[in-house]
Amino acid sequence: MIRFLLDTDHVSLQERGHLSLLTRLRAQPPEALSVSIITVQEAVRGRLALLSRQLPPDQLLLAYAKLQQTVQFFSTVHVLAFDHRCLEQYEALRSQGVRIGTLDLRIAATALVHNLTVVTRNTKDFARVPGLQMEDWAEG
Repeated sequence: MIRFLLDTDHVSLQERGHLSLLTRLRAQPPEALSVSIITVQEAVRGRLALLSRQLPPDQLLLAYAKLQQTVQFFSTVHVLAFDHRCLEQYEALRSQGVRIGTLDLRIAATALVHNLTVVTRNTKDFARVPGLQMEDWAEG
């Protein structure tokens, strides 16, 4: 049963080998973890932006290796769709005047629809979303 929705910042920390986060992730059964397709969008967009630059050969190889690492990670975790229910929740939050970044609001809407806890360092912004549960696994 899915319980947690990893925010993009935690996916990035996981890729960089953040020790306390990795410890928390390993303590969870794999079926408890998920990401939103919005997080996939953010992560892949960042990797592709780097690859669109003129890079020296060693940096180009590293950029492709990191893209492959990102794709491999997303193949190991449940990716939740941004569907009609998520869109309706997103629009409801916008109409309530919740003011955080568009992609963060879409992630929050996904978490609310599926009754999941968002795992993020961005507690300041996500705290603006009524009813959203969140935890920061990068602490401590």
